[in-house]
Amino acid sequence: MQYRELGDSGVEVSEVGFGAWVVGTDWWGDRTEEDAIEMIRHAVDRGITYFDTGDVYGHGRSEELIGEALSDVRDEVTIATKVGYDFYNNPQAGHGELPKEMDPDYLREAVERSLERLGVDSVDVLQLHNANVEEITPDVLELLDELEEEGTIEARGLALGPSIGWLAEGDFAIEEAFDSVQLVWNVLEQEVGNHFLETVDETGSSTSLIPRVPHSSGILNEQVTPDTELGEGDHRGFRPDEWYETGWEKLEKLRFLERDGERTMGQASIAWLLSHDPVATVTPTFRTTDDVDEWAAASDVAKLTDDEMDRVDELYRNDFDIDRDDGMDALRSSVDGADIESAGLDKLAAD
Repeated sequence: MQYRELGDSGVEVSEVGFGAWVVGTDWWGDRTEEDAIEMIRHAVDRGITYFDTGDVYGHGRSEELIGEALSDVRDEVTIATKVGYDFYNNPQAGHGELPKEMDPDYLREAVERSLERLGVDSVDVLQLHNANVEEITPDVLELLDELEEEGTIEARGLALGPSIGWLAEGDFAIEEAFDSVQLVWNVLEQEVGNHFLETVDETGSSTSLIPRVPHSSGILNEQVTPDTELGEGDHRGFRPDEWYETGWEKLEKLRFLERDGERTMGQASIAWLLSHDPVATVTPTFRTTDDVDEWAAASDVAKLTDDEMDRVDELYRNDFDIDRDDGMDALRSSVDGADIESAGLDKLAAD
């Protein structure tokens, strides 16, 4: 495993991180709490040190399990969490989006409750969860300053979802020198990542990008095919059928990335993201310890060559036959919801 710095915060993260939204929920396949803890600890054994959770995941249960599993290695790992959804005062119906709450007093209380569940005195990275530009007020920025000065947090980030906030929000965070911006980004969904690469370059920002959904909901790791029967409540079922049908055709055109067995497609998909300098860590959705073994190793497989990167770019621009403008509209409607971890799935029901 290789390691990088998150922005210029001094916070070190493993190139492959652990997206813990599935811990404590059954939205991407069910598992016992014992299985979840075993998978988290297995990830540590494989060199993963960046663990990304959120207070709304399982209404705090993800944080509790992360805290329990990492209690013995707290000084060796980087813990990130998210706040901004008020699940304390609002029931959740299925996968529907909860009300957001970005009032500074609420956010401070939410952080304190997260610390209690995690069993820690501070978190390394605090992310505002799907905050719109107008919600990141001067008072909110002042609160983040205070939390950093107190030592309650080491770095600040913004976690984005396309239907709730996206381009303007990420640009704002980059221009305001947030340490990280988390986004949906993968070989099949490049538009937003490409946009933020340009923003980072144009502003000279040190903000790191944290891609999630690197396997495009199971296509690029070959765990979902057009014939896969997804269980009721499985989040991936909110993608339209056409997504998997066309995605599988695109996957076949990317087989050259496997280099005759030197990389799996799942590893190559992560390695492609890590080939972009602003990327600090990539957070796949692990379901089993076998997933951890394979994808953690993506940090150490052969790096993509310039020719391979150019070929992927050409495929995306031409062979995939995606119109830039229409492609953005399709991304907004078919990408994994406003936030695959917490909410926004009601917005995709029509798909």
